[in-house]
Amino acid sequence: MSNATTLIHSIPVDPLTGAISVPIYQTSTFVQDAPGENKGYDYARSNNPTRAALEKIITETEHGHSSYAFASGLAAIDAVVKLLETGDEILAVDDIYGGAFRLFTHIYAKFGISVKYVDTTDVLNVVDAITPKTKLVWLETPTNPTLKISDIEAIAAIAKQNGALLCVDNTFASPALQQPILHGADLVVHSATKYIGGHSDLIAGLVVAKTKELGERIKFIQNASGAILSPHDSWLVIRGVETLHLRVKEHSRNAQQVAAFLQSHPAVDSVFYPGLQSHPNHDIAAKQQSGYGGIVSFTLKEDTEAAAKKVVCSTGLFKLAESLGGVKSLLCHPATMTHKSIPAEKRRSAGVKDSLIRLSVGLEDAQDLVRDIEQALNKVYANKEKEVAFL
Repeated sequence: MSNATTLIHSIPVDPLTGAISVPIYQTSTFVQDAPGENKGYDYARSNNPTRAALEKIITETEHGHSSYAFASGLAAIDAVVKLLETGDEILAVDDIYGGAFRLFTHIYAKFGISVKYVDTTDVLNVVDAITPKTKLVWLETPTNPTLKISDIEAIAAIAKQNGALLCVDNTFASPALQQPILHGADLVVHSATKYIGGHSDLIAGLVVAKTKELGERIKFIQNASGAILSPHDSWLVIRGVETLHLRVKEHSRNAQQVAAFLQSHPAVDSVFYPGLQSHPNHDIAAKQQSGYGGIVSFTLKEDTEAAAKKVVCSTGLFKLAESLGGVKSLLCHPATMTHKSIPAEKRRSAGVKDSLIRLSVGLEDAQDLVRDIEQALNKVYANKEKEVAFL
């Protein structure tokens, strides 16, 4: 079956009533027949039928052994890091989400888990950096916010040879475009807040495990730590899965047009979108993704925070906000928003310049979005032209 058909028909019909929509089991506990004898559920932190349905759906769409739903994307990342022990090392992509950087560097470092950041788009960097202490290789592909692409299959082989797990944050691509486990990943995480949920109305995280053993360990951490996803939010994520394939297809189509326009604007310096032939990792993206997603980032020729802020505060359809992946277009200034927790020098060395702007291209008409970005960019470019004329 096609990926679209699999996504839709992974959502079960309720076996009890025949309901086409998965029921919301809004309960904290379950009546037992006798001590230790129940219908598969005893307490909602440990398990819940609505959450279990979501977890099964994600397992099927990501081709894993099992999946687990958490209260946020960061809670999902936290569960993966809890697989490690004092003295272990994480080898992570350098262009990393600010929240993950904060968690790795400021929370787990004090427990003796070290982190090394490298540009994973060059496989040799991974070969050179991995050590016997490395127990987890952490990829985002595409990365947030410069859309770097790493070769999952090649890095999975390196991790395996060195006894490390490979975890891929698949938030930007989503299961509609990429299934990292099929390329060798051991674990996949999602901020389901983004494309899987798709409507900017929930916070959720997912972990997918490749093997039974890894799944059991993540399940234990989920239950022991307690950062579970609620039944209602689980239902919202399931609802998002129903239209995921169509939404991501349209997001990608719009983003391609926006990226092509940005390349032609005189105020723009660089455009980051893996669907462009000019993208340095375009061939790898084409190999492991079935599309290029809805995120486009770009830098300005006037590489200043002030210029970027002027652009992001001048759009009409693109709303200035954290997050991404919803129906409505959003934009943000990573240096002062999503990646503010990363030190400026490290941020810039990973490609997150002061003028970098990240677009989450929504489902509006593509030409309307282009016009909106164009009028915002023109304000910066017109001012620059005036300065040049004055000089």
